[in-house]
Amino acid sequence: MKNMTLGNIAKACHGTLIEGNAELEIEDVVTDSRQVREKDLFLAIKGEHVDGHRFIPQVMKAHAAAVVCERKPEEESGPCILVENVLQALQDMALFYRNTLKIPLIGVTGSVGKTSSKEFMASVINEKFHVLKTEGNYNNEIGVPLTLLKIREDHEAAVIEMGINHFGEMRRLGHMVRPDIMVFTNIGDCHLEFLGTRDGILRAKTEVFEEMDEASCVIINGDDDKLTGISEVHGKRPIRFGFSESNDFYADHMTAEGLYGSHVRIQIPGDEFEVMVPLPGEHMVRNALAATAVGIQLGLSIEEIAAGISHAKSTGGRSNIIQTEKYTLIDDCYNANPASMCAAIDLLIQADTRKVAILGDMFELGSNSDLMHAKIGRYAVEKGIDVLICVGEASLEMAKEAEEAENGIPGSGKKEIHYYPDKEKMIDELPELLSRGDTILIKASHGMEFQKIVNMLKDGNDEAEVREGFNRK
Repeated sequence: MKNMTLGNIAKACHGTLIEGNAELEIEDVVTDSRQVREKDLFLAIKGEHVDGHRFIPQVMKAHAAAVVCERKPEEESGPCILVENVLQALQDMALFYRNTLKIPLIGVTGSVGKTSSKEFMASVINEKFHVLKTEGNYNNEIGVPLTLLKIREDHEAAVIEMGINHFGEMRRLGHMVRPDIMVFTNIGDCHLEFLGTRDGILRAKTEVFEEMDEASCVIINGDDDKLTGISEVHGKRPIRFGFSESNDFYADHMTAEGLYGSHVRIQIPGDEFEVMVPLPGEHMVRNALAATAVGIQLGLSIEEIAAGISHAKSTGGRSNIIQTEKYTLIDDCYNANPASMCAAIDLLIQADTRKVAILGDMFELGSNSDLMHAKIGRYAVEKGIDVLICVGEASLEMAKEAEEAENGIPGSGKKEIHYYPDKEKMIDELPELLSRGDTILIKASHGMEFQKIVNMLKDGNDEAEVREGFNRK
């Protein structure tokens, strides 16, 4: 890593280098002791359940370049950088490294769609530049600096996902990233427990403006009622994307191809092009529009942008279509909030089979949790879901409102509505609730661990195997 010597690192994070060679340049920064290789720098971060200081001896045996720690190791002593706080040291280190970079950094934030938008942007940019993108869920105060520290000399651009749930976090992330282009997907009802209202979410996410240079560019969803209130940033009007013709980048002549995606015409300033968006749902078209706006800012041609959109792929847990011998699964279980729940239901109703939704609790909704769960239950019924399976304590309100909605729609065809307080009770009966050929949406907040449901439905070949697999895991 260029300029990342132990001496420079110690200076950047206000630490003291002990026993190490100040001129030694590290090769990588690691927080998992199992991944340490020779010349790597290990950060002994104190996690919620594990203290990285416990693993310093084995890291030393692996010939790490040094460790960053808050207390000097008593055993297996070796090169170390003593700091007051390892997490703060990581962020200071990332800021130092970012200041050495000469490539465009694209930040992505929003209540819904950050990861999918990031994937579209990276796919588009990769048509012209070697791009690094955030992997997995590395979008917080640990993941963002680690992502920055993955950028290497052969990278020509980077797409950094930036997620928050408290005030002040985006300012800290922005201070490290200092994005040249900042993309906002939307402002929805999530993290209300900590941010209070959608206005609070907007205020928290736009903290990043304070950390951006005057020459930077802001790209927003022009159809979002909160984001449209941003009229200028550092004296410049934001670039807008969406479905309304008032946006700078918008889509028209959209033809949905069910679960296989959508064919659209994308309008850009002074030109247009047609493209097949390979992932299903209107929200994926919106992601393609955001990627188009970024591509134009980076000087890509229409042909390069169209190719990048057509090559985009979904990631596990996010509108990922899985075809099994018995079912079509919509794996959207990575996380959930009201807006993403509605988008997932909109996707499910495009299926031409029996439509089953297995929906679980949405977390961090604060005092409005009951109301928001209830709205999802009504939405699912009114949209025409055939079988609704609600799981979790908060989802009781979802099931109750779904029943009320079902009773209020005469002649619509009886919907099956089932409620289970937890996964275990639902798992026992699930095989009897499903039929061969069903299209099944699985969605809840990450803490509900619905990935286990996806895995079992994906791996099981018959009802007995599905039940056995659930019980085994």
